[in-house]
Amino acid sequence: MLLLAGFTKSFAQEKEATKNYDQGFRLGFGINAGYPFSDPYNFNLGADARIQYDLSKRYSLTLTTGFNNYFVSGDNNDLGYIPLKAGFKAFILKDKLYLMGEAGAAFAVTNGYDKTSFLVSPAIGYATDKIDISLRYEYENDFPVIKNNEVSNGLGQISLRLAYGFKL
Repeated sequence: MLLLAGFTKSFAQEKEATKNYDQGFRLGFGINAGYPFSDPYNFNLGADARIQYDLSKRYSLTLTTGFNNYFVSGDNNDLGYIPLKAGFKAFILKDKLYLMGEAGAAFAVTNGYDKTSFLVSPAIGYATDKIDISLRYEYENDFPVIKNNEVSNGLGQISLRLAYGFKL
C-alpha cells in the first residue's frame, strides 16, 4: 500500500511539472527617446504599438510599428518615419530580463523624403506583467547622414523605450 501511495504522488508531481504554459497575445504601447550617432540629427522621439505572441514563458514573437522623428537643428528638415519590425524576444533571467532582436523596414514619411530603409534593432530589456523598459540600438541603412562634410547613408541610434502592456 505504501508503494502505491508513493507512485501516485510521484505521478501527480510529474503531471504538474509538464503543465502547458498559457500561450497568448499581449499588446503594449510605448514612448521612445533616442540619441542618433550622426549629423545632422540631434535626437529622436517616437511612440509605438507592439503586439506580442508568447510561444512559452520564455520566448515570444513580436510585431512593432509606430512613428519616430529625427529632429534636426538649423535649416535642414526633420526626418519622420514609420517603423515596421518583426522580432523574437527571449527571457534570460527570472522571466524579467530579456534579449530581443527585430528587423524590418523604416518608411520615411515627412518633408519630401520618401525613401524606405532596411532597419535592424537588437535590444535588452526588463519587463513585468504591465511595464516594459528596454534599451536598443537601431540602424537604418538607407537614411542620409553627413560624414566629413559629405552625404552618405547609414544612421544608427541608441534608444530608450518605456511601455505599458497587457494580455489580450
